Amino acid sequence: MPTIRVLIADDQTLVRTGFRVILEAEDDIEVVAEADTGAEAIRQAQLTRPDVILMDIRMPELDGLAATERILRQEDPPTIVVLTTFDHQEYVYRALHAGAAGFLLKDAPSSRLIAAVRAAATGDSLIEPSITRRLVERFAAPPPAAGPPAELAALTERERDVLRLIAGGLSNAEIAAELVVAETTVKTHVARILAKLNVRDRVQAVVIAYRTGFVAR
Repeated sequence: MPTIRVLIADDQTLVRTGFRVILEAEDDIEVVAEADTGAEAIRQAQLTRPDVILMDIRMPELDGLAATERILRQEDPPTIVVLTTFDHQEYVYRALHAGAAGFLLKDAPSSRLIAAVRAAATGDSLIEPSITRRLVERFAAPPPAAGPPAELAALTERERDVLRLIAGGLSNAEIAAELVVAETTVKTHVARILAKLNVRDRVQAVVIAYRTGFVAR
């Protein structure tokens, strides 16, 4: 298995050190650089070409949102997982539109951090259900009186099962284990769900699931 190269961008030294210790204890993960400002994150991303960036939102000089937008405009950009807290709902919403692949609470357990990095490195994403629920509560419109949109009705029973598990914060590998199927099968289901719901990514699919009442808040 190839080594996952990670850049940690956070203005708190203790946070960066803690994340580095956790990640480098894994055989398949290497922290190639750290950054304490958004501008430094952009520079290190260009110098070290990481696979995954853990990006804090609030940093001096240039915040994590602006850094995310600039990095993702580059050719063959890395995957960016945004570090957040419950106090940053508006920032998370902006990060979603900037193209961030996932969101991770800063106080998440170490197993969640490792899972998020591995999921991001494979093109998957790991969505914290608590973050998604708060986004829905803050930004999503209430369900229409006529019921859920027709796109949800087009999902097969297995696709609905997969969507529920995505909304529960599970990665493709975790869904595969839960449903006792191959991970490639899950990836196919996810691709079909996104196509049928006409959404760009898993986060948008989960927002629809919550907004329509398909998954309870």
